[in-house]
Amino acid sequence: LYFQYFCSCNTVYFFCYCIVSGCMSSGKISRAVMDRWLLSKNNSVVDLSEDLDQDEQTKETPKKQRKFSSEYLSLGFTSVGPDDNPLPVCVICAEVLANEALKPCKLRRHLETKHGQFSSKPKEFFENKLREYMTRKKTIETTCVTGGEYASAVEASYKVAKLIAQTGKPHTIGEDLILPAAKEMVDVMIGDKATKKLNVISLSDNTVKRHIDDMDQDQVIFFALQIDKSTDIAALENLLVFVRYKHNGEIHEDFLFCKPLRTNTTGEAVFEVINDFMIAHEIEWRKCVGLSTDGARAMVGRLSGVVKRVKAVAPLVTAVHCSIHREALATKTMPANLKKVLDEAVKTVNFIKSHPLQSRLFEILCVEMGSEHRQLLLNTEVCWLSHGKVLTRLYELRDEVRVFFVDIRFELSDRFCDFEWLSTLAYLADIFAYLNGLNLSLQGKAVTIFQVQNKIEATIQRFDLWNQRVAQNNYESFDNLCDLLCTEEQQISSAVVSSISAHLQALGTQLCRYFPALDKQHNGIQNQVIIILLFSLSVILEWAAKTRQIFRWATALPNLETPSLKTLLYKKNQHSCLIT
Repeated sequence: LYFQYFCSCNTVYFFCYCIVSGCMSSGKISRAVMDRWLLSKNNSVVDLSEDLDQDEQTKETPKKQRKFSSEYLSLGFTSVGPDDNPLPVCVICAEVLANEALKPCKLRRHLETKHGQFSSKPKEFFENKLREYMTRKKTIETTCVTGGEYASAVEASYKVAKLIAQTGKPHTIGEDLILPAAKEMVDVMIGDKATKKLNVISLSDNTVKRHIDDMDQDQVIFFALQIDKSTDIAALENLLVFVRYKHNGEIHEDFLFCKPLRTNTTGEAVFEVINDFMIAHEIEWRKCVGLSTDGARAMVGRLSGVVKRVKAVAPLVTAVHCSIHREALATKTMPANLKKVLDEAVKTVNFIKSHPLQSRLFEILCVEMGSEHRQLLLNTEVCWLSHGKVLTRLYELRDEVRVFFVDIRFELSDRFCDFEWLSTLAYLADIFAYLNGLNLSLQGKAVTIFQVQNKIEATIQRFDLWNQRVAQNNYESFDNLCDLLCTEEQQISSAVVSSISAHLQALGTQLCRYFPALDKQHNGIQNQVIIILLFSLSVILEWAAKTRQIFRWATALPNLETPSLKTLLYKKNQHSCLIT
């Protein structure tokens, strides 16, 4: 091309074309300027700087924004958005148009095309539509909630439904009383803005019922019961029932109910009271996995006992004899001479405590002698725990009792001058004090069958060790007996030593009988839950809920593959009602 221009000898054209081409390639001149230059009549060079300035001004000119006029309401439109860029909104269908549509012709076309039946309506009609539109908009703004707010509202609705179910109130109370009362309190204490947030909480009759049903279906609660009968001072037999269950990842133990047995105390009568309570509170027997009772015939009778009747309605239940009762029964066996000393000691205490005058005189004597204690403790056969405290107190006040019987005639007064009798009393005080501590250690919350078994086995081994020490005339394991020997500087007779040795051996034998070794199934379970010794049960349950491997409450129970937590629900104790 350059060669053609050169050959035509049109030097001017060639020179100008080169300049223009260079400007176009460098981006400093537009093709429109080039066209105007080429099409000019005189083919002369134009002022390129002016064209460049005009082109830049054309590009930088902002787009004109149309303003909204109140007269557009007669066409059925209002505006939203900022004042410098309003957007027309139809008050009938709430459709939002672009700013370019803020022209009467375009607004009228929308009205006639989509709402032709309203095209001839006066302005007052559209003013009413505008008020309706603003009302709808305000309602949407106040009721529309985010995902987090909606989740909180649903959670609050469930919690209120749970409270309604627990109190036994009608489902309508949520909408009729609870929600209005909550709004009034929030309005007074916080303000109207917080009150409006309560509007999203649904507490209608059907909603409350649905939430209660959902919670009932969602919770697969396995529980264990513990049953005991106790007679009060009015000779009225009372039935006490305790329950252990899993809730919120933890095992809870609560007092379920206490009801009097006004007529018979047979197994049938006891079961009817419990069954009526279950039916009244809609508790399913099929979720009962453990039952702990004493060894009374009404409880464990082969034909009509409570255990027999419960197993008929709860096929998963495992019945156990409470560990506290078993421990008390195991420790009742003793040689005849020890039993004789025990009875004489109890008889002495009852002689002093049963007469108010003698009890007051004995108290005065203790004060005059500067004793640490002023009264003896009354023994009772109902609570086997009293033996340790009664015998220990009697041994500590042996000198006061000896002085007291100087002026009062009593057939057993000479016993407190007999070293052999006192040494036997000291041993009984020591051994029953230890058994009291063992009894109390078997009680408490979150105590499992494995912990009970371990403590019993440790006690059996300890009795064996003590028996070996007694054979070597070593009585350091018995505080009171060792103190008596050091004070009196005498030796125990061989008869007393033989009785102590026989008693320790009998205790170990009886404990082995009432607490046999765990079977293979329980040993396997113990291996699974051995970390209970290192971590709290709540930590284990939290871990189990995440891993869903070893402990699977909802899916595994009552499957035999993971019976660990079901075993943890077994309630073994009776008096404290807290041991499994």
